[in-house]
Amino acid sequence: MTQATYQVTGMTCGHCEMAVRTEVTKIDGVRDVAVDAGTGVLAIDSDAPLSDDDVIAAVDEAGYEAVRAS
Repeated sequence: MTQATYQVTGMTCGHCEMAVRTEVTKIDGVRDVAVDAGTGVLAIDSDAPLSDDDVIAAVDEAGYEAVRAS
């Protein structure tokens, strides 16, 4: 199991969290997604390391911007 954390900008509510969660869970290998609109943190558990490009594209599809957290 691999964990990755991203910082998402533009989320303000539960609907925002749900939109991001819905898109990110479409990525192959994703096991669990936790999103917090208050902090902007997106945490992903997956079977193997995910491509940052795939995650950023999924967040973009939901209408937000993300960067990998260090």
